[in-house]
Amino acid sequence: MNPFSIFLLLLIIVPVVEIYFLIQVGTVIGAFSTVVLILATAVLGAYLFRAQGLKTVQRIQAVLSRGEIPAVEMMEGAMLLVSGALLLTPGFVTDVVGFFCLIPGLRRRFAEFVLASQFMPQSPFQANDPFQRRGRGGNGLDDNVIEGEFKREDEPDSRKNNE
Repeated sequence: MNPFSIFLLLLIIVPVVEIYFLIQVGTVIGAFSTVVLILATAVLGAYLFRAQGLKTVQRIQAVLSRGEIPAVEMMEGAMLLVSGALLLTPGFVTDVVGFFCLIPGLRRRFAEFVLASQFMPQSPFQANDPFQRRGRGGNGLDDNVIEGEFKREDEPDSRKNNE
């Protein structure tokens, strides 16, 4: 099944499920209480989204200052954006999924799973080796690089002509 078909299926199924649960909850606690509950989850979700987003930005900055690639933190940021959208969508099922995405431990594990799985293409860079430091001495030089100086033979030395 291609991604467009999955998206289209979700676009149809999710609102139907949300409407069903809204009607069920509304018959138990009343229509007004259901609306208040939906608004309360949206406000609480927005507050938690902001707090978790700021912490994630701080972790991204810390990882970048160490010279590493913040892959997990960026994936967590994307998940936070999805959770924010889900929490602002009226309904209980989307709120539950959105709140699960706000739990830091679950979000980090899921981000690591996605990055380690076949969902994401592998990069030639390695997270534990941020600048590809390889070589015998661990000095950051590649094995087939020879350091030295050179002088072009086809150009006259400008210092000799100025003397």
